[in-house]
Amino acid sequence: MKTSEQIINDLEKKLKNFTDSKTVSNIGTVYKNTDGVITASGLTNVKMGEIVSFNNGTEGVVLNLDEDSVSIILLGDGTEIKEGDKVKASGKLLSINVSENILGRIIDPLGNPLDGKNKVENGKNMPLERIAAGVIEREPVNTPLKTGIKAIDSMIPIGRGQRELIIGDRGTGKTAVAIDTIINQKNEQKKVICVYVAIGQKKSTIAQVIERLKETKSIGYSIVVSASASDPASLLYLAPYTGVAIAEYFMEEGKDVLVVYDDLTKHAWAYRQISLVLRRPAGREAYPGDIFYLHSRLLERAVKMNKENGGGSITALPIIETQANDISAYIPTNVISITDGQIFFLTDLFYSGQRPAIDAGNSVSRVGGAAQTPLIKSVAGKMRLELAQYNNLAAFAQFGSELDEATLKQLERGKRTIEILKQSQYQPLLENLEFMSLWLVTSGHLDDIDLSQIQTFEKEYHKFIEKKYPKILDSLTKGQKPDEKLILQLEKTVSEFKKIFK
Repeated sequence: MKTSEQIINDLEKKLKNFTDSKTVSNIGTVYKNTDGVITASGLTNVKMGEIVSFNNGTEGVVLNLDEDSVSIILLGDGTEIKEGDKVKASGKLLSINVSENILGRIIDPLGNPLDGKNKVENGKNMPLERIAAGVIEREPVNTPLKTGIKAIDSMIPIGRGQRELIIGDRGTGKTAVAIDTIINQKNEQKKVICVYVAIGQKKSTIAQVIERLKETKSIGYSIVVSASASDPASLLYLAPYTGVAIAEYFMEEGKDVLVVYDDLTKHAWAYRQISLVLRRPAGREAYPGDIFYLHSRLLERAVKMNKENGGGSITALPIIETQANDISAYIPTNVISITDGQIFFLTDLFYSGQRPAIDAGNSVSRVGGAAQTPLIKSVAGKMRLELAQYNNLAAFAQFGSELDEATLKQLERGKRTIEILKQSQYQPLLENLEFMSLWLVTSGHLDDIDLSQIQTFEKEYHKFIEKKYPKILDSLTKGQKPDEKLILQLEKTVSEFKKIFK
């Protein structure tokens, strides 16, 4: 009769032998290679999302675990991989090496450099897939992320830690707004680190974005993750997760990060392509059943951490491309339901000369005034109300021949409000200058200026104030609501400038 101690020793030996056999059996055999997806048998101890390597050095990621086989998506060229080749599990989940040296770099989703410099090493391994921070670790969004775009900062404010969707048809200026936001961060005292993730775009388009960041000296605090249209679908699928993994490294250091996903429509296409090859059942519009989870687990990682957890934040600006302004399509509605608001770009507005072509009616920020400084808040409420009244009256005025004086006045004010919200591409404004422009229109100082002269008046007035009254601008940089004394000073500057302008 064995003692209890002997029985325990025997069990430990059996367990060790079983574990050893499992380690040995973590080498499998390829039996099919179809469209960049490898089906292999024998990998009995492999995990979902684990990296595996083949004889020729190519790596892949396990995405399907079946009863007697696994499906692997390749992270490189797999044309040489054939039936009978060996495949070995690494025991590591997909991650990217991140350090401070990654700032100013252009990389692919696997962390390989695309700018001719050395690979980032000696950093921290950040997993691409990670469970988002819980409610206890978070705090409410309360700090503005200034875009430098008058229409957004006043009507659809974005806060640090928010997820704000940028949605609209192709060629309506969605990327331009995201790039403007990145450029504007160089004006901030506490710089926001920016990660731009290009998914499925032409290499020439990505090159133009990089060139623009270099020209505006914004590349120093930015990282570009590039998965172009010519890259395999597996890299397009991984790109946004690489972007957020990099962002999480800086967030853990207590810094604020902005991530732009340009765009998640192409990301969904890449995932659909992979899923169909993996023979997963197709659902609506041929997308797999977990397409919502694909984007929700990505965007849930946008967060504003509380002081006990470092106080860092990740702000997400996902971009979605619509067809014929249809925001009720499958992927747009999915992402709208995940995010904290959307900025909707209309084709008609774009071609009528309103740039940025933001549709104020369908655009919303669920964070609202919490992400605005008292300075902008003091003029934004009145301006939004006047704009809403104008939109109602403009539709009505088409049918009326004679309008009373008050209605005509409101229409004229609305036209000037729309005119002042127009802004050139790649020219974000400082908050104090944004306030000046919005204050001019809401306080009625533009009512006697010809509509065609509004933009010129605005630019010249900004120059005038910067040159002659810099102290006024300095007092506005604190973001506090202006007092009566300051308003009186502003009134005097407008009167003085109008004499010169006229």
